[in-house]
Amino acid sequence: MEQVTFDSLPLSSGTLQAIADMGFVFATPIQAQAIPAALQGHDILGQAQTGTGKTAAFGIPIVEVVDAHNTNTQALVLCPTRELASQIAEEIKKIAKYEPSLNIVAIYGGDSYERQLRELKRGAQVVIGTPGRIIDHLEKGTLKTHEVRIAVLDEADEMLNMGFLEDMEKILGTLPNNRQTMLFSATMPKPIAELAKKFLRKPLEVKIERTTLTASSVTQYYFTVKPNQKVELMSRLLEKYDIKLAMAFCNTKRMVDELVADLHAKGIQAEGLHGDMGQSQRNSVMSRFRNGITHLLVATDVAARGIDVSDVDAVFNYDLPNDIEQYVHRIGRTGRAGKTGISFSFVTPRETAKLREIERFTKSHIEKGEIPTPQQLIQLRHQRFADKVRTAVQQDDTGNFKALIQQLINEGYRAEDLAVALAKLAAGEINRPFGELEMIPDRASQLFANANKGERYSDNTRRDSRSSSRRYESQAPTHSRTNKEKMVRLFLSLGRNEKISKGDILGAIANETGISGKNIGSIEVFDKFSFVEIREQDVQMVMRVMGKRKIKGKTPKMEIAD
Repeated sequence: MEQVTFDSLPLSSGTLQAIADMGFVFATPIQAQAIPAALQGHDILGQAQTGTGKTAAFGIPIVEVVDAHNTNTQALVLCPTRELASQIAEEIKKIAKYEPSLNIVAIYGGDSYERQLRELKRGAQVVIGTPGRIIDHLEKGTLKTHEVRIAVLDEADEMLNMGFLEDMEKILGTLPNNRQTMLFSATMPKPIAELAKKFLRKPLEVKIERTTLTASSVTQYYFTVKPNQKVELMSRLLEKYDIKLAMAFCNTKRMVDELVADLHAKGIQAEGLHGDMGQSQRNSVMSRFRNGITHLLVATDVAARGIDVSDVDAVFNYDLPNDIEQYVHRIGRTGRAGKTGISFSFVTPRETAKLREIERFTKSHIEKGEIPTPQQLIQLRHQRFADKVRTAVQQDDTGNFKALIQQLINEGYRAEDLAVALAKLAAGEINRPFGELEMIPDRASQLFANANKGERYSDNTRRDSRSSSRRYESQAPTHSRTNKEKMVRLFLSLGRNEKISKGDILGAIANETGISGKNIGSIEVFDKFSFVEIREQDVQMVMRVMGKRKIKGKTPKMEIAD
């Protein structure tokens, strides 16, 4: 496909200048297809993932179409998380650099309600927000949507997983019928397809094929490792590859906190990001990461949505994702803008079948990585120390040290002995001890390697492989509970009387526990109470976590239903 330049698109001079100021010349495939159609007023149904330029694909038409002299809200963007809302707002502000009268406001939970009210009262032509907070403002009458001309749903599948389907339908139902609607989603599950069919009018479909998303610029490795040795493996890989900026992904908030604490204990500077943190704290963490003060960011998938840091050297899948598609989202954060990147996936012996599914899904090769040995790393430390010495000598920036060395030589010490003594003083870092870490010659890992090579294997091996695949399939997330997982029905002491919806319950449990919405069963809401089905292995954790959390400001009493 021939590359399209932005100056070949029918854009205003101010927008073109703003895009040039941002350093962009060529439109990405989704931008090249969506922007001209959106400017012509077509509804857009876009299927593309993080890192493909979706924000500009709808942000540029918004800036072009919205009347900056009319202070009423004319564009409304829905997205799943506050990080993404904030980032979209900042991106559109850059595009609208030469439209000073255009007020772009992000509204989301965890931020000052008073600030949002002031911004809305002042007049916000473009509003970006999460579904829950948008509905709050709609119900209070502080957000008027009667003049909305453009509505955008970004990361629609993620909003579905977080339980926002009913909220999306409710919000779209309040908007003028003659509006333009754009829906973007990494995948197109049936509920999202039905949502598009209901609210979009003859949309132009734009699909960026997955093969363009699993970047060839990312080298992918996996390591079979015991759970209690993952931290040691991570520390060794950080040292071996001399990684300056990295992201690590965990499946739960608790694991994020535990990993950060374990990394600190090993002297590795890391910070966590998850839904329990206040917005000011999250902003502070992200600022330090973007500025290179924090070198390693540990996050859950939900908290990381919308984070766009272009020069991440490496991504660690500390936990394999519950949802296979999240793997693509994760590794897509490295190897951007023409740079090379690297990803490391930590796999327990029982997760080998899941790794094979990821490889088939992404149509990419994940190479078995070599665990760095202490001997290799000590040799590497010596080499790097020698390089530093050479650099110091070449720079000849020795200050008063020459005089000090000369003083010692005058006292009778040989220059060679002084050099050895100084090297010993610097050996503290070189001789830093290592933790326990062993190679796991597990059978499942060998099967994975054999399968990649296309080797034949015995009937017993085939039986083991089928058994391993069945174990993985029984864990695979699904909307219909067609698998054989045992579900437990929980009672919640909240219902319609407290304005609780199915989406509120699903979103709260998914957000607070890290469980994918696909792994939560049927939900029934009555006037004074509700029921929700949870996988048996998750029940105790859900009850423990949710017993300390609130749903719409109220802490539910939760117990196993009879």
